[in-house]
Amino acid sequence: MRRSLFLLLSLGCATAAFGQLGEVALSFGTARARSNSVGTLDQTGGAEATLDTGFRLGFRFTINSRRFFGHEIGYAYTRSVLKIPDYGDVSMPIHQGIYNFLAYATPEGSKVRPFGTVGGQFSTFYPPGTGVFEGNGVTKFGFNYGGGVKVKVSSMFLVRVDVRDYLNAKPDLLSNTSGMMHMLEISAGLGFTF
Repeated sequence: MRRSLFLLLSLGCATAAFGQLGEVALSFGTARARSNSVGTLDQTGGAEATLDTGFRLGFRFTINSRRFFGHEIGYAYTRSVLKIPDYGDVSMPIHQGIYNFLAYATPEGSKVRPFGTVGGQFSTFYPPGTGVFEGNGVTKFGFNYGGGVKVKVSSMFLVRVDVRDYLNAKPDLLSNTSGMMHMLEISAGLGFTF
């Protein structure tokens, strides 16, 4: 009990002494896949299957370690559809784990903080008929870059807008899969600062 109280008091003092220490944010938006051909299916005579992306839900945890720099880890779910000619459309969600380094244009404590970011991620694609807890996903690693802006609306809350480009290998679920896939994220969210 004493350790927990000490930890909470220490965190509170650090926040008061140094301004915003970190934040937790939930964001909603869209992801658009480019270079989205994911291979061919022999039963369709070699017609290309494509992956169309759409709705995106993300969660980010940021620690501002320096006056102009920070680190961010996160998770994102993207609703996507695998379009197979002559077979129709089937759901194929994408789950991402993300790490990013942030460089801000204004110092910590500013009301408006534009930022640039670069980082890495893993993207796990779940083929039709599989689930997250079944372990049948196809995981690909990649990197991302982008930017955004955070605006404090009160001492505890902020809004943020992010634009990021994710690049990773295409999921090798079908025949003749090769190359890289881009996914462009455009999102907005609400954050809680501490």
